[in-house]
Amino acid sequence: MRILAFDLGKRRIGLALTDPLRITAQGMDTFERTNIREDIARLVSLIQEKEVSLMLFGNPLHMSGHESRQTEYVRVFADRLSAATGVPYEMWDERLTSVEAERILREGGLNERRERKGMVDKLSAIILLNSYLAALG
Repeated sequence: MRILAFDLGKRRIGLALTDPLRITAQGMDTFERTNIREDIARLVSLIQEKEVSLMLFGNPLHMSGHESRQTEYVRVFADRLSAATGVPYEMWDERLTSVEAERILREGGLNERRERKGMVDKLSAIILLNSYLAALG
C-alpha cells in the first residue's frame, strides 16, 4: 500500500506518493487550497483513489527541535483527514525541506520566485517522503 506525504501550507499543499512497494516517491500536482471542508473532501477522494495506507505530514519544528505554532495546525488538519478516511498518519520532521527544495530549483535554473511557486511545495513533499523511506531502510 502507498504512503502519501503532505507539505501543508496555508495556500497550497505539496504532495508526494510512493509506489505500491514503497520504494520510490513521486511528486504530484500541488494542491491549491480553498477551504477546510472542500480540502478534506478532495483529499479523501485522492486517498481512496490512490489506495493510501499511511499519510505522512511534515512536522514544522523550530530549529531547536521544539514544536511550533504551525505544528498544532498541521496536527489538527491531519486528525480531521485521518478521521474522514480511517487512514493513520505520522508526523515527520520537515526542517529545511523547503530550503533544500529552493536550492535544488535554483540550481536547476528556476531563478524567478514565481517560476518556483508550487514547485517548492511538491519538491518539499518528495524530500520529506524520501527522508522517511530512507529511515525505514
